[in-house]
Amino acid sequence: MTIHDLKEYEVLDAREIADINSYGYILRHRKSGARISILSNDDNNKVFYIGFRTTPTDETGVPHIIEHTTLCGSEKFPVKDPFVELVKGSLNTFLNAMTYPDKTIYPIASCNDQDFKNLMDVYLDAVFHPNITKYKEIFMQEGWHYELESEDDPITINGVVYNEMKGAYSSPDEVLHHEIMRSLFPDNTYSQSSGGNPVHIPELTYEQYIEFYHKYYHAANSYIYLYGDMDVVERLIWLDKEYLSQFEYEEIDSDIPMQHAFDKIKDVVGSFSISSDDSEENQTYLSYNRVIETSLEPMLYQAFDILDYALVSSPGAPVKKALIDAGIGEEVYGSYYEGMKQPVFCIIAKNANENQHDKFVEIVEDCLRQQVKNGINKEALLAGINSSEFRFREADFGQFPKGLLYGLQCLDSWLFDDMKPYIHLECLDTFAKLKEQINTGYFETLVEKYLLDNTHGSTVMVVPQKGKNEEEEKQLVQQLEDYKNSLTREQINALIQETKHLKEYQETPSSDEELRKLPMLKREDMKKEAMPFSNIELQLDGIKVVRHDVETNGIHYINMMFDSCDIKAQDIGYLGLLASVLGYVDTAGYSYTDLSNSIYIYTGGISTGASVHPDLRAKNEVVVNYTVKLKVLQENLEEGMKLIKEIINTSKFDDVKRLSEIVAQIKSRLQVNLSSSGHTVSVMRSLAGWSKYAFYQEKLRGIDYYRFICEIEGQLKEKPDIVIDKLREVCKTIFVKNRLVISYTATEAMYEKSKEILAKYLSDIQQNSEISTECEMTLSCQNEGFMDSSQIMYVAKTGDFSADGAKYVGTFKILKQILEYDYLWTNVRVIGGAYGCFASFLRSGECYLASYRDPNLEKTLEIYDRLPEFLRSFDKDERDMTKLIIGTFSNLDTPLNPEANGNRSMAAYLEGLEYEDVQRERDEVLNATPEDIRKLADVLECMLKQNHICVLGNEKMIKESEGIFDRVEKLISSRNLELTDQIHRSDEL
Repeated sequence: MTIHDLKEYEVLDAREIADINSYGYILRHRKSGARISILSNDDNNKVFYIGFRTTPTDETGVPHIIEHTTLCGSEKFPVKDPFVELVKGSLNTFLNAMTYPDKTIYPIASCNDQDFKNLMDVYLDAVFHPNITKYKEIFMQEGWHYELESEDDPITINGVVYNEMKGAYSSPDEVLHHEIMRSLFPDNTYSQSSGGNPVHIPELTYEQYIEFYHKYYHAANSYIYLYGDMDVVERLIWLDKEYLSQFEYEEIDSDIPMQHAFDKIKDVVGSFSISSDDSEENQTYLSYNRVIETSLEPMLYQAFDILDYALVSSPGAPVKKALIDAGIGEEVYGSYYEGMKQPVFCIIAKNANENQHDKFVEIVEDCLRQQVKNGINKEALLAGINSSEFRFREADFGQFPKGLLYGLQCLDSWLFDDMKPYIHLECLDTFAKLKEQINTGYFETLVEKYLLDNTHGSTVMVVPQKGKNEEEEKQLVQQLEDYKNSLTREQINALIQETKHLKEYQETPSSDEELRKLPMLKREDMKKEAMPFSNIELQLDGIKVVRHDVETNGIHYINMMFDSCDIKAQDIGYLGLLASVLGYVDTAGYSYTDLSNSIYIYTGGISTGASVHPDLRAKNEVVVNYTVKLKVLQENLEEGMKLIKEIINTSKFDDVKRLSEIVAQIKSRLQVNLSSSGHTVSVMRSLAGWSKYAFYQEKLRGIDYYRFICEIEGQLKEKPDIVIDKLREVCKTIFVKNRLVISYTATEAMYEKSKEILAKYLSDIQQNSEISTECEMTLSCQNEGFMDSSQIMYVAKTGDFSADGAKYVGTFKILKQILEYDYLWTNVRVIGGAYGCFASFLRSGECYLASYRDPNLEKTLEIYDRLPEFLRSFDKDERDMTKLIIGTFSNLDTPLNPEANGNRSMAAYLEGLEYEDVQRERDEVLNATPEDIRKLADVLECMLKQNHICVLGNEKMIKESEGIFDRVEKLISSRNLELTDQIHRSDEL
């Protein structure tokens, strides 16, 4: 039987999608009206999603809350949190749900056929038959609710989505994005925050939430996607029988009307919060925004991505250069939002000033007019096209299955035209046409029509406002106080009982009967052998090459790794700085603009940066390299190696203006990262007190690196020669032959083709410099609190589990599952209201517990400290242990793209990790018992007693808990974290 024989479905189109080696089908389910697209191919990493067009009319976050809550139990699978149970007990390679401005998507992926079927069943029952209509507690937990534990307590608001969005709205970048959308689409759904504005989330009633669900979560409003190597006919028959046949077709009003163009450009001003003692100078965001036709135009869809590179985002791009030269913004970049009905092109200047608004618009438009008149740089256009084409052909999406990314890209067009899911996956011909248009004036015409003469646009400025969050928090406290005062004693008691009831609901686990309804695999279904390493040692021109035998579809992945273990502690930051300088400054033969264009014309990318690996052969030792990475096709290998030679041998560091621009950009991005990735920052900061591995990470990416960059910024103004000389010194020290090892990922045949070219350029690397002993470093443990203007916290507690002699065992991998999806999930996320919780145990001894966008501080630390007690009473039956083991295996066996496969093998080589160790750990996971988990309680107690704490976030809460810290200070201050800003706790206290 073929798809065409299935009477339940109408085949609307069936043809080869050659660009991604697939055969595509577009179907319509006759009875329900459900839309189905299928990409059939030989990819074993199968993908499914069901999505719905969800179009909010307010900012209560209702689609986001429904996304969370549908995965909290269903008719067939009534367990409270099937999502978590699946994470713990399936072989998924992806499992999540996502809310977009115009759609909500529920995707899964797995390489195991039965697991894939199980996941499909659970997700489809979740969206079509959720428990949200039975249990209001689900809405309260994931959305929002009032909390009152006693008559004397103040009323507060809690909820996972509520706290997540408080964190999101603490970011000026997020505020800017929402203001841009609001300015451009006042008459349709894109003006609303689908994630929810925390000011408005508490306005959402349970009844409105249920009404929204019933309106949009119907098969007629669904988009179903299947990808990979599977029995598609069997899946379609099952889909009809189990779910789609239950629905009669209905007209669902979810269409998104076109936003009519404006008569003139809009001017909008918004604001974001900074601390009351921070400076407002150089903190304003300026943006120039235009709406570009529709996402159904393949040429425009790709062309404006190319124009973003050529005009704004590439090093030395004309608009970026003109604004930076005029002193407008420390960072200038472009954004192209193509995944919506009417795409938006933005030019953004970050860390500017309010009084520069008019000049910003004038410079942008003058520069664009010059580009139209004189022509856009042809090499920049070609580089942009080639870069996009290389990325498409490589299909490297990191940890995400490529079938998932293909499926999400389908929705960029499919959501707006039932017959066009694949137009952006058939893009090789589009790239070819765009190359033909480089010399015709096509791109210049686009700039004139859509950026200069287009009145459907806005200029949006978001300005810093001192104490805005604090003021809003005060207003909320007053509103809640007034609300409490308006309640009768009976109503207050009812709220106390409701709070108590919700906590009891949250703390009550699903019954064994409910849990057993979830499908799962068996231990016997697990692959017993660990994924092998491929490290073949060779010599080339006296240099060690470690080749990883992987099929790479014609791409060479070459990592030139220079030993940097002896760089002095005070100079480690220069390794981080070099990663942003090399390839982004002039060389002997190229301006930095031409260098960037050449890199993307001839290669898939050249990047550099420091890499740090724990050395498992010695306690608390590390392997440090500065790595130059190249990915390139065979026909361009020589050009790629020429460019590397140019970069490492002839980069010019004496352009102080250019260095200052780069440093300002680094500082700007670090400021965002320090706040948005606070869990990672706090973990590494805490570990750095004793771990050399974390010490390097902190010096290269963390708070110490931010301080270093602030110092460099000052030196470039006053004593630039210090910076210039040090960059030269570090390059001269590390880029020498006797420090070099090459990691090469490709087949033997490809390596043989490449040897002559590699040897030719390796011979040009300068001769040896002495490698001294490793750098001396002073490690000092302190409990630290870093305050910012956000409304939430990132709470980390870390330690060395091997301090009392404990060895790494495979069951630590299971413990990570238990903590992230049981103990911490229940206590920190479900009950505590944090958006996320994390745990990790490294083979070198470092371990941590961390929370993400957490409304609590001391409560979370108390939860961490109760962990040994939880572990000592840990007891699971064979089914539950098997579930945990299967979930652990899903992380062990995640499919890797060719580059990641080679990197995995090289990491093992550098760290001294043997295959036998990995296989032993795998066996320990496969054969684990509850007693093996209980044995870890003493190990965790040892780690927790070390009491290494670091917290980032809300200033008020950190100050209220100041007694637990040795030091409290601003995370980012207008005085660049000077020590005078620090509040020290006296030893006498």
